[in-house]
Amino acid sequence: MPLRVNAVRRALFLVLMLGWCGCLPSSHSQLDEEKETNFLAGKGRINATDYPGALECFEKAIETNPHSALAHFEAALLYEKYKQDHAAAIYHFDRFLQLRPESGHAEIVRQHILACKQELAKGVSLGPVNQSLLGEFERLTQENKTLREQIQSLMTKGQVQMPSNSSGSAARPQQNTQFASTTPPVVTPAAVSWASNSNSVSRLNPSQLSRMHVVKSGETPSAIARRYGVKPESIMAANPRLDARHLQVGQTLNVPAQ
Repeated sequence: MPLRVNAVRRALFLVLMLGWCGCLPSSHSQLDEEKETNFLAGKGRINATDYPGALECFEKAIETNPHSALAHFEAALLYEKYKQDHAAAIYHFDRFLQLRPESGHAEIVRQHILACKQELAKGVSLGPVNQSLLGEFERLTQENKTLREQIQSLMTKGQVQMPSNSSGSAARPQQNTQFASTTPPVVTPAAVSWASNSNSVSRLNPSQLSRMHVVKSGETPSAIARRYGVKPESIMAANPRLDARHLQVGQTLNVPAQ
């Protein structure tokens, strides 16, 4: 019996000696992490608003002890707020949760991870198909705006009328083409009349419609008037800014109805 007691005492003594000499692995508590030299230096740098230096210190603390949950947490905050490196912040926040899953700050850390993921999602560019659709939408919007401005300009000059239908909204324009005795003239929005329903155009007097002519090489106001069967004075009256002696090829003239 005494021999057995002595053996137990020797075993306990040996264990204590091994622990004292550092031969047995020791667990790092939160207090140990807080007392680590690099961790303390990082906290001091934060107080001095030296954020780059603080991040460097916490990275060194992680190199010294990869299981330092507090060092991972502090590094994650700096990556998120100072460096704006949300991917690195997510990594260190995840390491903190792995090392301290039962921490009272776990829910807050998860919220930080969610916020970082949302920031990363903002930087994801649209796919090529969506970019193409967006460009087409912008082009159509600008084209619609230009057409509206042209119609408004024609309305101001009295070349286009826009009566309202029974519901109080403007009717859609109906296009009507009037043919000359020789070659057909070019019909433009100036020859469009706004009607209150789809059948109203047929009731319009053709004399109310005007035509547009594109000047060709060698043409004069008199020649254009003869072509459409109107007087040269009518051509000049319909185009008050027209200089009869300096017609330009491609110039558009308003030809009044007979």
